[in-house]
Amino acid sequence: MNKSQPIKNKEKLDRFKNFYIEEEYNPRNYMFISLGLNTALRVSDLLKFTWNDVYNFNNGCFRTHVKLTEQKTTKQSVIFLNSRIINSLSWYKSKALIKFLPDTFLFSNDNNQHISRSTAYRIVHNAAVSCEIEGVISPHSLRKTFGYYAWQQGTSPVLLMDIYQHSSFEITKRYLGIEQDERDSVFRNVVI
Repeated sequence: MNKSQPIKNKEKLDRFKNFYIEEEYNPRNYMFISLGLNTALRVSDLLKFTWNDVYNFNNGCFRTHVKLTEQKTTKQSVIFLNSRIINSLSWYKSKALIKFLPDTFLFSNDNNQHISRSTAYRIVHNAAVSCEIEGVISPHSLRKTFGYYAWQQGTSPVLLMDIYQHSSFEITKRYLGIEQDERDSVFRNVVI
């Protein structure tokens, strides 16, 4: 079975995350990739987001946190909406052709339903192929890419395990996509 992989090449990641703005303009698809990369959520949770989840209609501003019950684990999760997400959402709100109403899905189709998992896959796969990213890249790669870059920036794998709500460190370790190159780098750089 092919396992999805994180996108490790920074230049290709930059092109990938902006693909639906710069190369094949589509605000919804851009927002899907942006939210996936910055929240580490599973595709099933991303697809269910409504405008009310991310925007406070009473105060007229974007929320700082999203609270949800993760579909797969049924565990409660609180996700901070960083500046990239807020800026992307603000841009998306001004460009999207969907209704800006509390119960409207962020990623809706022509029937005002949320897009399907297969559509989400096509969004990610199309951008990955066009950006010449090798390996198995799927919506789950967005979640894994978040973890890989968080780990590269010094985030503790134990904290990532908590963010992912994994039951074991072995699962988190696989998510990070640690390969021999990363192991070699440790031995190369730690000289005692």
